[in-house]
Amino acid sequence: MYPGLQAKVRPQQPAFIMATTGETVTYDELDRRSNRLAHFLRANGLGRLDHYAIFMENNGRYIECCSAGERAGLYYTCVNSYLTPDEVTYILGNSGSKILITSTAKREVALKAMAQCPRIEHCLVVDGPGDGSRVVSLDEAVNGFPDTPIADEFLGVPMLYSSGTTGRPKGILRPLPENPPGQALPVFDFMVEFWRFRDGTIHLSPAPLYHTAPLVAVALAIRTGGTAVIMEHFDPEQFLAFVERYHATHSVLVPTMFSRMLKLPEAVRRRYDVSSLKTAFHGAAPCPVQVK
Repeated sequence: MYPGLQAKVRPQQPAFIMATTGETVTYDELDRRSNRLAHFLRANGLGRLDHYAIFMENNGRYIECCSAGERAGLYYTCVNSYLTPDEVTYILGNSGSKILITSTAKREVALKAMAQCPRIEHCLVVDGPGDGSRVVSLDEAVNGFPDTPIADEFLGVPMLYSSGTTGRPKGILRPLPENPPGQALPVFDFMVEFWRFRDGTIHLSPAPLYHTAPLVAVALAIRTGGTAVIMEHFDPEQFLAFVERYHATHSVLVPTMFSRMLKLPEAVRRRYDVSSLKTAFHGAAPCPVQVK
């Protein structure tokens, strides 16, 4: 999610677009927004290797909330937005998160979870007001902070959780070298080559960003100078329409998404020009040969 390098060479290019609304954030704006949030996190005691959590649906503020951690040497945990308050409470406590970022849509669950987590010092709401105590509007929280980089930038990464099929969800903690944020971990350099992301990539992301593959794919599209188009939620016909509308070149999906598109009437499937799409990867489950 680090936009700093690309903001210098392509400041007015869209870093990401919200697919349904068309809301567009350029590299320059993403860089400035994430810098302000990084300053807020530092000012509130989060030093390198500390943790914070993001609990919300795909929206136009999600990327900056990740990007701030990626340039401040922090672990950021993207929490499944469908979890119950008790489930969120467990992840907040287990991750050691000090800040929680949420949205109006998820605010009620977030506040119930936060009430059981005294370690959480602030809850930032990306699209709504605060309440005068520990709950603060994100825009109010970062107001007045510089939009230039913090003095001690380091590489940060997500710390995501397993699904908990064999017990409690487990956080996957990657060791973090003292790299500058522009120097990604080798595993991510490998993924850039594996997924064939390049300057000019238009990556259509149809899945929730709290999942590993969608989050990493969007991050790498931004790191390599592409544009990420983020669907608010998956719909099979909308996916085809968005490939045509945005001339998408790449996407990362799950086999169920393939199946749902194949179940569309043939006339619907052939309605859209998807010739721009060159690379589509799937993960999360085995893909039946006939589906592929």
